[in-house]
Amino acid sequence: MYDIDPMAQSKKDEFGTMDRKIAEMAKALSHPARVAILRELARRGTCICGDIVEVLPLAQSTVSQHLKELKASGLIKGDVEGAKSCYCIDWAAFREAITAFTGIFSEIETNHAKRCC
Repeated sequence: MYDIDPMAQSKKDEFGTMDRKIAEMAKALSHPARVAILRELARRGTCICGDIVEVLPLAQSTVSQHLKELKASGLIKGDVEGAKSCYCIDWAAFREAITAFTGIFSEIETNHAKRCC
């Protein structure tokens, strides 16, 4: 078992809450399968994991791992009932992500326009 370097963990905590949250959401969106899963969940409204597997070129275990990452980021929520798992987009968190990404992109663009050629 590997121990987490306490110095590495504490460095991450030195960044602001919003910066950490944006980074976490960006990490969740960093794989095309997760983007495809979000599109499918939005299209269907809700979905069972097995249904997602049918539309993606991935094994069920791989889809489950991607769902786990999306859920950990807060972008989706899900319930496990026996052998079935039902997931949907957490629209409040999704709107928060839109606001956060729009804000950081606008801030970067504004600062770029002021200081760059």
